Amino acid sequence: MREILPALAGWHAAGIPFGLATVVEVSRSAPRGPGAAMGVGPDGEVVGSVSGGCVEGAVFELAQEVVASGEPRLQTFGYSDEDAFAVGLTCGGEITVLVRPVTAASDPAFGAVAASVAAGEPVTVATVVDGPAPRGATLAVWPVRAAGTLGAIGLDVAVTADARGELALGASALRHYGPHGQRREDAVAVFLESFAPPPRMLVFGAIDYAAAVARIGDFLGYRVTVCDARPVFATPKRFPAAVEVVVDWPHRYLRGTATDDRTVICVLTHDPKFDVPLLEEALRRPAAYIGAMGSRRTHEERHARLAEAGLAEAELSRLRSPLGLDLGARTPEEVAVSVAAEIVALRWAGSGAPLTTTTGAIHAAAAH
Repeated sequence: MREILPALAGWHAAGIPFGLATVVEVSRSAPRGPGAAMGVGPDGEVVGSVSGGCVEGAVFELAQEVVASGEPRLQTFGYSDEDAFAVGLTCGGEITVLVRPVTAASDPAFGAVAASVAAGEPVTVATVVDGPAPRGATLAVWPVRAAGTLGAIGLDVAVTADARGELALGASALRHYGPHGQRREDAVAVFLESFAPPPRMLVFGAIDYAAAVARIGDFLGYRVTVCDARPVFATPKRFPAAVEVVVDWPHRYLRGTATDDRTVICVLTHDPKFDVPLLEEALRRPAAYIGAMGSRRTHEERHARLAEAGLAEAELSRLRSPLGLDLGARTPEEVAVSVAAEIVALRWAGSGAPLTTTTGAIHAAAAH
């Protein structure tokens, strides 16, 4: 949804009705997760995708129908192997898609939501999927305000509280309530889609490897900052336009920078005078990933210096060093792929092993 919001916001601002299809539930090896979205606008223009191509044609037709009728539709697509010409997923999974019409009258807060997402302001959108409530009704929830209604005051109150909880985690989920927000009932299904600000990636050491890591971090959706104390290396022209470049001592910059459980920290300086004070600071603060470049000998020496600095074994165990998965990488770009692979594997509790050597579900439950 985040990627297609600018196009959708343009249609909304121009008063042009469009159909919005959103994946609200998946099972087994579904091609895309909850929140994947496709918009169908004027003259049949399409943005986004709900399945990577498997059922887009059917969803396109549904979107045109709901715009014409004004009535939202809920459709489930599963694996169809009995009829080669039937619409279905080829992967064996199942997705449930809510397709709803969006107009200025039906969703007046849509523009405000799009503006908040563009500005990096957190917001959650709650949408009625099924049950005794107006299907397709939306409630936009910010940390200190809300807009819209799901049709009942009690339902709005309960969903607002849950939406703020999901927003704090940066998570999206399908929740169930009673018609008036009762917690122990499941009559009304509501999809909570959170748009938390992009997670941070902090890259220390403005070397060639940092440029490659910054590029792949930007590609993965991180807000990337590269920091180095040496102004001759920390120049914006050496990095992608979307990457922030800071000239400062790494540990001093990190000390003044907020991090959270989604933050990625990559230490590529492999120089003790930078590494040790920087890692001493990093390993004592929240972060999803802390990795440091260097040989195994460098790692051992660095580990000893950090222990001497007073870090406990539990803190030292958070350090991924040498960073990256064993891909046999040589070039900066290959090393960046190795680092990104380790970050993704850690995020989703992946093994890092070739899929041909593993069994069971390809997309396991999220680690967090």
